[in-house]
Amino acid sequence: MTAAVDASLFKAYDIRGIVDRTLTTEAVREIGAALGTQALALGQREIVVGRDGRLSGPQLRDALVEGIRSTGIGVIDIGMVATPVLYLSTHLLGTGSGVEITGSHNPPEYNGLKMVLGGATLHGEAIQKLRQIVEEGAAPRAAAAGVLRTADVRDAYLRRIADDVKLARPMKIAVDCGNGVAGAFAPALYRMLGCEVTELFCDVDGTFPNHHPDPAHPENLQDLVRALRETDAEIGLAFDGDGDRLGVVTKDGNIVYPDRQMMLFARGVLQGNPGAEIIFDVKCSRHLAREIVAHGGRPTMWRTGHSLIKAKLKESGAPLAGEMSGHIFFNDRWPGFDDGMYAGARLLELLSHASDPSAVLNALPDAVSTPELHLKTAEGENFALVERLQREASFTDAREVIRIDGVRVEYADGFGLARPSNTTPVLVLRFEADDAAALARIQTDFRRALLAIKPDAKLPF
Repeated sequence: MTAAVDASLFKAYDIRGIVDRTLTTEAVREIGAALGTQALALGQREIVVGRDGRLSGPQLRDALVEGIRSTGIGVIDIGMVATPVLYLSTHLLGTGSGVEITGSHNPPEYNGLKMVLGGATLHGEAIQKLRQIVEEGAAPRAAAAGVLRTADVRDAYLRRIADDVKLARPMKIAVDCGNGVAGAFAPALYRMLGCEVTELFCDVDGTFPNHHPDPAHPENLQDLVRALRETDAEIGLAFDGDGDRLGVVTKDGNIVYPDRQMMLFARGVLQGNPGAEIIFDVKCSRHLAREIVAHGGRPTMWRTGHSLIKAKLKESGAPLAGEMSGHIFFNDRWPGFDDGMYAGARLLELLSHASDPSAVLNALPDAVSTPELHLKTAEGENFALVERLQREASFTDAREVIRIDGVRVEYADGFGLARPSNTTPVLVLRFEADDAAALARIQTDFRRALLAIKPDAKLPF
């Protein structure tokens, strides 16, 4: 690895690091050249570049653009946009390739790159290939730099959704963007759909002064819960830092997690696509598969990771996919990428037929469950632990052991999951059951299995 680029930047699904420490402008310039090299190999001519609202965005954009152009590949700079706007722009502008400079839901000092080349989201080996190009200094330098031009796609993005989604009636909603870049798009979008919008933290501020822009954690939704209690808004929508994930809160303050959102989305999609396949990740509720079957669909459980789900979606042609983290992929009336703002629009479309949207959401099947729990490990140890679990562990009264991504054990009255995180050195655990007694029994079974292979484990349950 060259002195300019830290190997830790190259994650499973993206490139990410701390600005000026691991993610330097020199590193981003070299990665840009590696991306240009890959684009050349795929016969690409231009790459769209966008950035979220982080303070480091402009300097990293300049470095990335310089690196890409040094290979002779052109760049279309679309400015400060949400990640899904970048994804759609690769279709609107006909490039098939784009890079969003984003730290997603990470703290303000982080930033990174989410990348699409030739219509495919880069992950896994493709990201390591970029690392190899940088390490070997293999990026060619063109005699003339690629052409740089700018484009404004905001109105085209908003219009694309407004032309697609039709609400049965006007709705009153609250929207919390956590000062992330979705604030520059979401309120305007929902007003175009006919909504009355109460805005929370929709001014873009890369210091995130109010709360962290990550709707996966309940503490970040408390302002939205309060707004729903104190205003006449019917439903609350929240977004992460780059707008590709959706959080949902009911009028009475209940958080509707993404696997339950998927139940409602599946019902809607299956009405227009009877018998279709619906894809979801291993962390999702057992009730999701049951709902898909009950409405005539074919459930497919797959590995966690938005890039992995997206690749499976592309391979299968399924009209809908989603994962517990909040990435929802519509592939029926939308081009199959994750977009929290579009998912919010589709949710409103479904809920607008009801006089009490919260009642619809609260009636979705639910269970006793834990949030995502983390067992900290040494670097790489999480993968070794899961391999041993897959090979050696036995589980009492298990109906099925699913090994596509870690170990998910299905019981008559619940499930337990242990899988290695692809982004941090932790073992991810999640449990669900019909009641508290069953949950405790399943956790006891997992505790026994985990301590058998790691007796000193400080289990988070």
